Amino acid sequence: MPFLASIIMGIAKLFGLAINIYTMIVIVAALISWVSPDPYNPIVRMLQTLTEPAFRFIRRLLPIRLRMLRIDISPIILLLFLTIAEAVLMRLFHMAAAAIVAP
Repeated sequence: MPFLASIIMGIAKLFGLAINIYTMIVIVAALISWVSPDPYNPIVRMLQTLTEPAFRFIRRLLPIRLRMLRIDISPIILLLFLTIAEAVLMRLFHMAAAAIVAP
């Protein structure tokens, strides 16, 4: 495998790892939101800092009827988006590496 293809695959793995870590953060934040966490806990603050901007963006895009539900579906939508984004990015990186190996 040529050197450039190895670099591309390494970058792909880093992107995949970053998406997987953020997916775990979203899951933990969603699970913690079911209980009444201490808002001054540093872990809770970190989770909110990392996830709340994405949740807020998704909530703004939701129709009013879905925003009125008692359950917040923004983590579910974000997890779906992350899963699709990871699959698409991995496919693109693999295609780029394959194009370099066999021009």
